[in-house]
Amino acid sequence: MLQTTRTVPVVFVNVTDPVASGFVESLARPGGTATGFASAEYGMAGKWLELLKQIAPHVKHAAVIRNPRVASGSGQYGAIQAVAPFLGMETSAIDARDAGEIERGIMALAPSSNAGLIVTANGATLVHRELIIALAARLKVPTVYWQRIFATSGGLISYGDDPIDQYRRAAS
Repeated sequence: MLQTTRTVPVVFVNVTDPVASGFVESLARPGGTATGFASAEYGMAGKWLELLKQIAPHVKHAAVIRNPRVASGSGQYGAIQAVAPFLGMETSAIDARDAGEIERGIMALAPSSNAGLIVTANGATLVHRELIIALAARLKVPTVYWQRIFATSGGLISYGDDPIDQYRRAAS
């Protein structure tokens, strides 16, 4: 059983939702000895939708690849849904539980010329990034990714934190 330390500081990095993950009580008042860096605050997800609209103004529908098993999947998708009406867009979710589910979701976008894709911050999208990038490119679906590694691996555009910088800053 893991016991909470009351004296040794705990520094976390690359955590999408430190509150839902149980590391801190709230972002405003973390409490305890834990501190760290959130990798993709939910408000950032709304920015992904804004960027999608800027790079592809014809897009009216954004499919969002998210992991429904983790709180951040619902939180990021909720932030995107909140911004969508202001941009005149609709959204739908593609669950990222496995490669087959991701592939079916992206392939369903193929017939639409007004669809775009947002890839949210989670381990499943990172693991399946080559598949996601290849399908989005082949189908010519404009896509915004949550981390730079997607863009350097061939994805269209990314917007997010620098995870290496988080580790450097955590060490200090």
